[in-house]
Amino acid sequence: MATANDVERARRDGVLLGIPLGDLGWFQSLLMGLATGFAAFFATTFCAILVLLVYMSVTHHPVDFAIAYRRAGFPVGVVVMALALSYLGVQWARRMARKSQRS
Repeated sequence: MATANDVERARRDGVLLGIPLGDLGWFQSLLMGLATGFAAFFATTFCAILVLLVYMSVTHHPVDFAIAYRRAGFPVGVVVMALALSYLGVQWARRMARKSQRS
């Protein structure tokens, strides 16, 4: 069972789905941000391809599947990656500032 101190520390350091984001180093934050962007890119591209397949089967019009990458996957991936990197960067900077105040 989580103690009150653990809950307070989690709120202060930043926790997402049980992952203590405040404890990540610079390189770990970079990897997590890039992985989040890639995951969003692939998930969005997959959903867009499925939507295009349904559209093509219903309307019988030829569809350029590159639209799924250009207009759906890439923009969503870049936005999610930028948001993840900025959030993780702020968490890392806060941790560095706390460490420097203790010293």
